[in-house]
Amino acid sequence: MPALGYWSRCRIGEHDRLSCGYAVSERRRLVEEGVQVPTVQANGLDIYYEVQGEGEPVVLIPYLAVDQACYAFQLAEYAKHFTCFTVDLRGAGLSGKPEGSYTTELLADDIAGFMQAAGVDRAHVFGVSLGAATGMWLAAKYPARVQSLSLHSAWPGTDPFLRVVVESWRIIAQGLGSVTDMVIKGIFPWCFTPELYAARPEYIDSLAEFVRGRPMPPVDAFVRQSDAVLTHDARQVLGSIQAPTLITFGRHDQVTSTRFADPLTGGISGSELLVFEDCAHAPIYENVDEFNLRTQAFLQRHRG
Repeated sequence: MPALGYWSRCRIGEHDRLSCGYAVSERRRLVEEGVQVPTVQANGLDIYYEVQGEGEPVVLIPYLAVDQACYAFQLAEYAKHFTCFTVDLRGAGLSGKPEGSYTTELLADDIAGFMQAAGVDRAHVFGVSLGAATGMWLAAKYPARVQSLSLHSAWPGTDPFLRVVVESWRIIAQGLGSVTDMVIKGIFPWCFTPELYAARPEYIDSLAEFVRGRPMPPVDAFVRQSDAVLTHDARQVLGSIQAPTLITFGRHDQVTSTRFADPLTGGISGSELLVFEDCAHAPIYENVDEFNLRTQAFLQRHRG
């Protein structure tokens, strides 16, 4: 029984996108029952992935702590025009969680190895936050593999404010003994505006339930993966990025705010900047329709 394509069978409409939590619990059940799930060996690591859609390949790289299911709200639209490869990063989801030092450069090496193992010679590369930091290293080190680059809620190098925020997440995770609870109580308030909490509390609750249905990493693996955020510094390699690049921010984001816009656009030649005015760190959830429309338009413009 193949594990590919569960998300393609989920309903992701305006009122039931979160029904896709079924896919995560079903995938976990398959693993527990010993059913083979799609993985490749790359860079000494078992990397879990899923594929859906048809067309030019898009590789979607997750953000901190979560598995590839984080892009459920985008896949329903993107898969109409592209073959979407969603990948679990080292230290999260169903991919390996080895000991050792994690860096965004190492995560990029993992993704390059994944692409080679999966037979994806060249792809549009898409990432949010940690996924974006990984994507910029991928584009800088492996330019032949990146057709276009989408960097959402990105930053070129960790500054003192971002360091304090991420260190606080580590303290919360260790104190609660739960990455799931840390995400909901510690990370969510940075991802969404106060207006969203006030206007749509039921939506916030449904997102929390979505997180609870995901295969979250143990605390030690989260700490290792968060090291990649704390040590991220791609400032010296931004000039090596050759792919057409879209850079987006939420206007109300504090974690990776528009303070990083000039360094990124100045460092990546010909890059485009887009700001979602009503969002914080996670426009992928706070303004799904506009995010999908604007980001897919960029992908369409740079099809081969």
